[in-house]
Amino acid sequence: MKQAIRALGLAIYIFWLVVIVFAVTIVYSATQLGVKLDTENSRTSTSGGTMVVSVPFSMENKGFYDISDLNITTIIHESNGVLVSNSSTVVSLISSGSKVDETHKISISLDKMSPASLSRLLFNDTNFDIDWSLALSYARVIPLKISTNSKMEWGAPLYNLDIGDIPTPQDYNISHVQAILPISFENHSFFTLNGNMRIEIINTLNQRVGGSTTHVTVPSESSYSNRLPVYVTKGSGNFKEARLYFDFTPIFSYGPKVISIG
Repeated sequence: MKQAIRALGLAIYIFWLVVIVFAVTIVYSATQLGVKLDTENSRTSTSGGTMVVSVPFSMENKGFYDISDLNITTIIHESNGVLVSNSSTVVSLISSGSKVDETHKISISLDKMSPASLSRLLFNDTNFDIDWSLALSYARVIPLKISTNSKMEWGAPLYNLDIGDIPTPQDYNISHVQAILPISFENHSFFTLNGNMRIEIINTLNQRVGGSTTHVTVPSESSYSNRLPVYVTKGSGNFKEARLYFDFTPIFSYGPKVISIG
């Protein structure tokens, strides 16, 4: 009996020794994880109505155990709480003593937004609230997760869109007059606008009395100002509003944006 008790005591001692050593090596190894998120070298691209911000990152595992199921997630909200993006990048395994270089892609799909959200982002500068999280499984048994939050400025591509004072329309031919619309806006976004802008003129009877389409190219952080001719049927009465339609494929399409001109 004494030998059995002595053997049991030795087994318990060895068990706790293993647990302590494992715990110590786990803690030590966790301090040997090197994570780098290289936001300064991020790249932006557009495809099919989706803007993608690609952020390079690396993780070096100098610890004693493998890392599995690494998950980097970015959740972006407008300042009013409306969801803009939920993007995740998963790396299945980072072996002990190895390093991985990957890219975390943050997708913002303008063409899938509600008309209200799209309107806010196209015409108004704002701030995004960004929640970052990193989760992983260490030694295949220990879950770890860290998170942080930050803010990101959003520049509206059609900021301060405006139609100035319209000079008195002039005769163009026997059936139409020519109205000149001074249109301006500022592209505060990080991408170039390249596409078509269509304009419709509506009179006080809510009738479409004229229209025009023009090609627009506006680089990032640039202003647009132009005097666009629109041909209006004679005898159409007073103007009430202009309806603007934007087709900047593949980034976004939007319309109508109604601006009073009466």
